[in-house]
Amino acid sequence: MLVCVFQKLLICWDFPTKPPLGFTENGLNKRKYPLSGIFLPSSFFSVDQFVCHTEAIADIVILVDGSWSIGRLNFRLVRMFLENLVNAFDVGIDKTRIGLAQYSGDPRIEWHLNAFSTKDAVVDAVRNLPYKGGNTLTGLALTFIFENCFKPESGARPGIPKIGILITDGKSQDDVIPPAEELRNAGVELFAIGVKNADENELRSIASQPESNHVYNVADFNIMSSIVGGLTKTVCKQVEQQDKDIKQSKKTTGMPLNLVTSDITAQSFRVSWSHAPGNVEKYRVVYYPTQGRDPGDPQEAVVVGSESSVVLQHLSSLTEYQLAVFAVYANKASAALRGSETTLALPTVTGLQLFDVSHNTMKIKWNSADGVSGYMLLYAPLTDDLDEKEIRVSDAVTELELDGLIPHTEYTVTVYAMFGEEASEPVTNQETTLPLSPPSNLQFSDITHNSAHISWDPAPGGVNGYRIMWDKTDGLVTDEVEVGSVSSYDLGELTSLTEYSVAIFALYNEGESEPLTDAFTTTPVPGPLNLHSSEVRTDSFKVSWDHSASDIILYRLSWTPFDGGNTKEVVLSGSDNRYTLTGLSPSTEYEVMLTAIFKDKSESDTVFVTQTTCKCDEVAVRNLQLSDETTQSLEASWELEDPNVESYRVAYTSLSGDHKDSVSWRFKGLLLEPLQSDTSYKVTVTPVYSDGQDGLGASAMGSTLPLLPPENLRVSEEWFNRLRVSWDPPRSPVEGYKIVYQPLYVHGPVLETTVDEDVNSMLIVNLQSGTEYSVRVKASYPAGESEPQLINAKTLFLGVSGLSAYQVRPNSMCVQWQPLLHTTIYRISIQSTLNGQRQEVRLGGGASRHCFYDLTPSSQYQISVHAQIQETEGPSVSITDMTRMLAPTQAPTEPPTTEPPPTIPPAKADLAFLVDGSWSIGDDNFMKITRFLYSTMGSLDLIGQDGTQVAVAQFSDDARTEFQLSSHSNKEALLEAIQRISYKGGNTKTGRAIKHVKESIFTSEAGARRGVPKVLVVLTDGRSQDDVNKVSKEMQVEGYIIFAIGFADADYGELVNIASKPSDRHVFFVDDLDAVKKIEEQLITFVCEAATATCPSVLMSGNTLAGFRMMEKFGLVEKEYSTIPGVSLEPGSFNSFPCYRLHRDALVSQPTKYLHPEGLPSDYTISMMLRLLLETPQEPFALWEILNKDNDPLVGLILDNSGKTLTFFNHDYKGDFQTATFEEAAIKKIFHGSFHKLHVTISKTSVKVVLDCSVVGEKYINAAGNITTDGMEVLGRTVRSRGRQDSSAPFQLQMFDIICSTSWASRDKCCELCYFGSTWCFSQGPQGPVGEVGPSGPPGQPGPQGPNGLSIQGPPVRLYWRKGGFFHNCFSVETRTTSCNNKNKTLGSSNISTLCLFFQGDVQSQATVRAIARQVCEQLIQSHLSRYNSFLNQIPMQPAVSVRTVPGPPGEPGRRGTPGPQGEQGPAGRPGFPGTNGQNGQPGERGET
Repeated sequence: MLVCVFQKLLICWDFPTKPPLGFTENGLNKRKYPLSGIFLPSSFFSVDQFVCHTEAIADIVILVDGSWSIGRLNFRLVRMFLENLVNAFDVGIDKTRIGLAQYSGDPRIEWHLNAFSTKDAVVDAVRNLPYKGGNTLTGLALTFIFENCFKPESGARPGIPKIGILITDGKSQDDVIPPAEELRNAGVELFAIGVKNADENELRSIASQPESNHVYNVADFNIMSSIVGGLTKTVCKQVEQQDKDIKQSKKTTGMPLNLVTSDITAQSFRVSWSHAPGNVEKYRVVYYPTQGRDPGDPQEAVVVGSESSVVLQHLSSLTEYQLAVFAVYANKASAALRGSETTLALPTVTGLQLFDVSHNTMKIKWNSADGVSGYMLLYAPLTDDLDEKEIRVSDAVTELELDGLIPHTEYTVTVYAMFGEEASEPVTNQETTLPLSPPSNLQFSDITHNSAHISWDPAPGGVNGYRIMWDKTDGLVTDEVEVGSVSSYDLGELTSLTEYSVAIFALYNEGESEPLTDAFTTTPVPGPLNLHSSEVRTDSFKVSWDHSASDIILYRLSWTPFDGGNTKEVVLSGSDNRYTLTGLSPSTEYEVMLTAIFKDKSESDTVFVTQTTCKCDEVAVRNLQLSDETTQSLEASWELEDPNVESYRVAYTSLSGDHKDSVSWRFKGLLLEPLQSDTSYKVTVTPVYSDGQDGLGASAMGSTLPLLPPENLRVSEEWFNRLRVSWDPPRSPVEGYKIVYQPLYVHGPVLETTVDEDVNSMLIVNLQSGTEYSVRVKASYPAGESEPQLINAKTLFLGVSGLSAYQVRPNSMCVQWQPLLHTTIYRISIQSTLNGQRQEVRLGGGASRHCFYDLTPSSQYQISVHAQIQETEGPSVSITDMTRMLAPTQAPTEPPTTEPPPTIPPAKADLAFLVDGSWSIGDDNFMKITRFLYSTMGSLDLIGQDGTQVAVAQFSDDARTEFQLSSHSNKEALLEAIQRISYKGGNTKTGRAIKHVKESIFTSEAGARRGVPKVLVVLTDGRSQDDVNKVSKEMQVEGYIIFAIGFADADYGELVNIASKPSDRHVFFVDDLDAVKKIEEQLITFVCEAATATCPSVLMSGNTLAGFRMMEKFGLVEKEYSTIPGVSLEPGSFNSFPCYRLHRDALVSQPTKYLHPEGLPSDYTISMMLRLLLETPQEPFALWEILNKDNDPLVGLILDNSGKTLTFFNHDYKGDFQTATFEEAAIKKIFHGSFHKLHVTISKTSVKVVLDCSVVGEKYINAAGNITTDGMEVLGRTVRSRGRQDSSAPFQLQMFDIICSTSWASRDKCCELCYFGSTWCFSQGPQGPVGEVGPSGPPGQPGPQGPNGLSIQGPPVRLYWRKGGFFHNCFSVETRTTSCNNKNKTLGSSNISTLCLFFQGDVQSQATVRAIARQVCEQLIQSHLSRYNSFLNQIPMQPAVSVRTVPGPPGEPGRRGTPGPQGEQGPAGRPGFPGTNGQNGQPGERGET
C-alpha cells in the first residue's frame, strides 16, 4: 500500500497490505521498525499534545546520553523530544519539578530540580542544552544522579513521587544493574528510552517493572517524538499511583527533618535533626568524605530513637562530608534526610623563610603551630627531574639546614604541620642556591713575545684545583691544563704579537664554576740589546751586542758608509754576539744595522750604531751606547782611554731637524733630557783636548718612547649595577691611569677616577641597570697623557621580560611575565590613567603572575613591574591595558547553529605533532597548518606534567624540533609557541622525521613520562622520499599510537603503513588544507580516547586495544632485562618464545605511579603465561600485587603451592578487604610444572578464572574501590614478606598483560600452548584447494633423544609425515583452523599434515607415550614454524631469540583411573635412537585408586 504525506514536502513509502507489526495509527510502538532508509520529520508523528492533568506532583530527573555516538545533528532531535516531554507537565516550583543531567565518560548536572520556577524557563534551558561528547558510562551516570539529584539541597522534596527518565543510544561500557537497582530501592521509578543502537536487554535491566510500561525503544532519532504521548501518559499515571502510595505510608512512618550541623572543628562536628513521626527504634547516621568522583569509605553512627543528635569524630580536616540520617522502624527504614558539612582546616605553618644560602646549603625557619605532633619538609629542584626528598622533625624543631644541594639551582621547599598522620595545608617557598664561586681578579704580568705569567685571586673555600684554558682569539686550537690549589701559572710557547684568551675554572666536588675570562697580547719579538762598537782602527772596528731572547736562530748584520756607498751584509748564527768589520775606509763614518731572526721566522726591529774609523792612529771614542729610553730622555755612555782629553761635546739632533742641542761634559756618560717623545735622535760624542782640538768622535742612533695608551682594553663581570674594565700596561713606563665613563644614550654625568701605575683593572660601581656606557682609559706620563683607549659596555637589565595582560575582565585584570633569575622581590603596581586609582603589591622572586581586583570597568590602567635583587631595584617595565565593559543584560537568544569543537577531558598523554615543512607545502598552506595546530591544541584541557604534554617537530630533508614535551606547562605559552613556528622548506623525508621524533622527542631527557600514553600525529602532503615502514612498525610494536593525516598528493597506502591499526580510526585524508576542519572533531575524539590514562591504547595481537603491556612496564623485554637483578632469559612454551626466569628474591618491582598513574579500571582482565619451577616454594606468594606506601597489599593474585589454590584479593568501595579463592580441581594444573595461560577477569560484581582457555569458576565480589598510586607493584612477593624483609618466589613468566575488557578471556585462543587436544591458532589464511597425495619423501632426521628404554630390544621407530589420510596413534596439524587431534580420527582436509608414531615393544605408560609425542611434536613444529609465521594471529610477532634450553620440573600427573584387572601385554614400547639392547623393564604402572 503506497502512503504519501504532504507537509511542506511529499514523503512516500510502501506499506505491506497488513499494518506492520511496528506501526500503529499513532506512530511507532515500543518495538523497532526500520523504514527502509526513509527520513521522517518528527512533526509527521505529532498528534495533539498530551498534557498531564492531575493534582499529584512529582520530581522528575532526566538523564541524557551525550556521548560521541549521538552526534550533533541527532542531539538537536533529542532537544526537540525533551521540549515536547516538558510541555506535557504542569511545571512550577510548587508543582512538578524537572531536573536534567547529561553524561558520557563523566556525568554533570545541567540544572537541578529547583533551578527553574516556570515551565518556560525549563523549556528555554532545554533549547540551549549543550552537547557534551565522550564515552558511554551509563552505570556511573545512574550512580551520579542517585547521589546528587534526588537530594533536598538539589530540590528533591520529601513525600513527592520520584521519576527518572534515561535516554541513550548505545550499550554502556560499565555495569548498569547495581546503580539502577539502588535507584529503584530508593523509590525512584525508572523509565528507559533507547534509540537506534541501544541494547534492549540493558534497557530492561534498568527500568522499573512492568517492562511493558517502562521500556521504550525506537529505530532512529527522527521518530523519537512518536513516543512522547505514550510516555507522558504512563508517567502521569505512575505519578498519581506513587502519590497515593506515599500518602498512605505517611500515616505511620516518616523521615527525620531539619538537618543542622554545629560545633565544627578540624576533626569533628555535631549533627542534629528533628524527630521522625511514629515509633522510631533508632537513628542511623551515614557519613563519608566526598573526594573527586568516587566517594570515600562510608561510616555510620547509630543512636537510640530518643536521641536527636550525634557528634561525628576522627574526621579529616578541610573535607566535605556527605550526611544521611535514616529513621529505623521495627520493619523498615525511612528515606534519608541528607546534607553535607565541611570540616575546618588544620592550622598551617607561618613565616616560612629561606636564608643563609650557599652553593650547596640553605637554612629554613618557620613559626611554630599550636597542637602539632611534628613537621614534614619536602624539597626538590624546581627544574631537574629528581625525586622529592622528605624530612620529618619533632614539634620542637622550627629551624634546620638543608645540605647536599645542587649549586646554582632553584629549590622549592614545602613545610607541613603534622597532626598525627594528618598534614595541614602546605606552605611553600623557593630559593636558588648560589653558583660555584669562580676565581677573581685575573692578572697578566711578565708578558714577553712567547710567554706570560697569569695570576688570580683564589675562589673561596672547598676548591680542589683549577682548570686553565687558553687559545688564540682568532684560532681554533685550545690548550688547557689542570693545576692544584695554586693562584698563578706560567704560559709558554706563545706566538708574538698575538692576542690570547684565557679562561680559569674553579674545580669543586660538585663540578666546576663559571669561568673567569680575560685576554692579553704578547709583545713583539725583541731586538738585539746593547749594540756598540770597539777596537776602532783605520780600516776596521768590532761591533758587539747582547742576546735579547733564547729562541734567536740567526742575526743579519749589515753596514754602509753614512754618506753613501755600498752596503755589505752577513748572516750570523744565533749564538754569535760580536763581529769585526774589515776593509773599511779611514776616517769614514759607518752605520751598522743588526736584526734578530727567531724560530717562527719572525724578525725583530733593526737596531743601529754608527762609528767613524780613525785617520791614522788616533784614539777615538768607543762603545757609544744609548739606553734607558723613556718618553723624554735617553742615557748616553761611551769609552775613551786618553788622559789628554779635557771634556766631551755631546750633540743630539732629531732626525726631523726640529730639535738640536749640545752640551759640554766632563764624564763618560750623560742623561739627555728633556727630549721629545716618540722621536729618533742622532747623538754624537766628540772628545775635546786640552789644546782645544777635537778628537775622533762617535755617533749613535736612539729613540724616545711614545706616549703609548693602555692595550687590550676589555670589559668583564657585567652585573646589574657594576662592571669591571681591564687593560694591559703599555711598554712605556707610566705614572698612572685615568678612567673616564658616562652613559651613552641617557642623560648622566661624566665621571672619572685615577689609579696607580701597578693597577690594570678597576670595578666601576653604582651604575644604572640596562645602560650602555662609554669607557675611556688613558695612560699618564710625565710628558702628558696618552690617547684614550675607548670601549662601550652595558650593564645587565634588572627587569622582567614578556610582560603581558590576560584574563582581562570588567573588574579585574591579570598580568604575567618571564621571571628573572636571582630576583628576590617583585614590586607590581597598577594605576588608573583616568582617576589615579592605584594598587601595589610585593611578591617573592619565584612569582611570575598576579591578578588585580576591584578595578573600574572600561578604564585604562598602567601596570608596572620592578625587579629587585637584594637592595638594588631596577627600572620599571610597564604595559597599558583597558578593563572590559560591563556586558548589558540581553534577552535569551536562539541556540547557536554551530558548536565549538570538543575538548579533551583531563588525561595524561605525551602528544607529538610532526608536520610537513617541505617546499610543496608553501607559505600559505603552512599558515593553515599552524592554525590547525592552534585550534587542535586549544581543545586540550590541561597542559603540563599533570595533563597532556605537547611537542611539535617540522620536517623536510631533516627534522627540526620546534619545542619539546616539557617546554610548556600551560596552554597560553603553548599556543604562543605555535604562532612562532617558521616555515622550513626542503624535500620530504618522512621516515627520517619519524625516527627523529622517536629518538629525540619521546625520551625522558625531553620530558617523556613513564607509564603515559605516547601519541604521534603526522601531517604530510606527499609521498616520502625515504622508507617509512620500518620505523613506523617499530613504534607501533613498542606501543606508540600514531595518527596519519594526508592531504593534496599524499599517498594513502603510505599513510596506512605509518598509522596504527585499525586504519579507519588512525588514518585521515582530505583534499586540501581548507577541508582539514572537517576531520578536526573526529581526530580530537580519537586522540582523547587514546590519551585516557586509566586505560591507554596499546598494540596487542596486531590490534590497538585499551590496556597495559606489563612485561614492558616491568622491564621484562630483551633490551632491558639484563639491568634487572635476579632475572634471566630462557626458552618459553616454544623455543622461539622467550620467557623470563625470576630467581629467588629477585623482587621485580616498579612504582605504581609509573604503571597505573590513574589507578586500575573498574573492569579488566589479568592475562599471564607462567610456569612454576622445582624450586618454587610451597608457601603462598603473589604472582602480582600492588602495595601502598606502607607495603600493605591493595590488590593482587596469590598462588598457594601447598594448598593448590589461587586467590584474588582487593578492597571494595567501602574499603573492606575481600578475597575470592579458587580451589577447583581444574586450577591444580597450574602447579604441575608446565606453561599455563591464566586469565583472571574482574568486574564490578565478580571474579572469573580461565585456565588454558577453559573456565575454572566464578566468584561474586563487591565493586572495587580505586587504589593509591604512592606504592609499588611487585612480582612474586611471598605472603610472609614484611617491610624490609621482602622476599620473592622463583618462577618463569612469558606473558603478562592487563586488558581493559571483561571479554578478552573468551577471545583468546591460547595459541602459545602445545597441548594435545588444544586448538592451534593458524588462522587468517583462506583454505586452499584439496591437494594430491605426493610421493614419499626421503627419510627424515632422527628425532630427539627420549627417556631410557624400559623394554627388550625392538626395531627402530618409524616416523611418517603424511598429507591427509587415516592412521592409528597419529597427530595432525592443520594450517587453516586445525587441531592437534587424538588417534582414530579421519582427517578430512588436504591442509592437514599428519605425524604417525608406531611403537613396538612392551606396554608403556600413557604418560611416557605422551612425553615422547610431545617432544617430537614440539621439535617438528619448531622446524616448520617459519612456514606458518604469516598465518599466525595471536602468537606474538617478535624475532626468535637464541636461548639455552634448561630442563623443567616434572609434568602434571595423569587423570586418576578406576581400579581394574591387569591389562594384557601391549604393543612394543619405544626403543632408543638408534635402538640398542635394553635391560628388562620394570612392571607396568598400576592405576591409582
